[in-house]
Amino acid sequence: MERVHYQQEQMLDELKDLVEKNLFTEKETKQIMKKRTAFESSLVRRVAKKADYLRYAAYEMGLEQLRRKRVARMELAPGPATVSDYALVRRQFHIFERAVKKFKSDVGLWVQYIQVAKGEGARALVGRITARALQLHPNKPALFILGASHELDQHSPSAARMLLQRGIRLNPESMDMWKEYVKMELGFIESLRRRWDVLGIKLSPEGTLEDRSEAIVGKRIEEEGTKEEAEYESEDDVGVAARRKVMEGGIVESVISSAGRAIPRLEMFEWIKEVICNYPSPESLRRKLLEHLYEELRCTLPRDAGAVVFVASRMLSEGVAGKALVDGLQTANEEIVARIRAGDIGETLWTAYRAFVQEWCAREMDSSLKGYLTGSLEAERAR
Repeated sequence: MERVHYQQEQMLDELKDLVEKNLFTEKETKQIMKKRTAFESSLVRRVAKKADYLRYAAYEMGLEQLRRKRVARMELAPGPATVSDYALVRRQFHIFERAVKKFKSDVGLWVQYIQVAKGEGARALVGRITARALQLHPNKPALFILGASHELDQHSPSAARMLLQRGIRLNPESMDMWKEYVKMELGFIESLRRRWDVLGIKLSPEGTLEDRSEAIVGKRIEEEGTKEEAEYESEDDVGVAARRKVMEGGIVESVISSAGRAIPRLEMFEWIKEVICNYPSPESLRRKLLEHLYEELRCTLPRDAGAVVFVASRMLSEGVAGKALVDGLQTANEEIVARIRAGDIGETLWTAYRAFVQEWCAREMDSSLKGYLTGSLEAERAR
């Protein structure tokens, strides 16, 4: 029980401060002391459970929310920070620290600890927790993804990139890792594009740097930025070439190719396509990346029936209608039929073709299009 008494002593100053600020009454602080003592007693028993730690942490989170609401309602004048301003949050961290030391193998507990620290804005602590968790669990992609997200929040794309690359080396078959890597590189392109838009900088068709800021504001803008941005904004030929390659999706294309080699499955390409289509990139970049994706899929899975249908359906994007729908269905149908007639895949492609026709005929569309698809299917069946 010595540990419990020690923790009780540590509470006294913060509880006294809460009363002096009129945030809690004497009666409430006595109840807090009683509740905490019960939690501490449950943690020092012979077999403490993870649920005991989580309940204790949840209680402290509730107290902190209540404290903040009362501070806002009372409109306390800003002043020097006192012990109670951070004690409740510090106690949450202390509880999680004790929990992860006892349950080192529980990845979910580490993730919760990271998320709580992140939610409280403890940026340095998030980095330290993530590093410790990764040392213990290098085969858990979720931890690498959380760590990379933290680095991006700190405007450090290079550190995020290195972390994801390390995670991929250790977990090359994790689709989540590759998906996040593609998303991160797309985000890096977008951040550079927006910054250059603000500065009035663009790439000419020849790949040289055009800076319109001088014409706009009458003088050169003093550039400030990160190390990564400085590298890409250098005026020499190497810098221009690197900038052009990045903005045209060269790095993303390389990641797509590497992902296809690491996980040569249709699901991998479907996931990456979803990321590319949903990310707010310029249409020209999205189209270029999708073309590269389809070409990589053709090379990686040349005799996979699902891949053949997937590539053939490339023009049938979500919400396609009118002439684009007609052209897309015709192109897809002709490509699939051509591969069936080539005879290099077999029955699986015929089954996939039948499913393709049935799926589109079940949708709301012109009856003549349905007739075209079913007629083509019957014609191939009769061959």
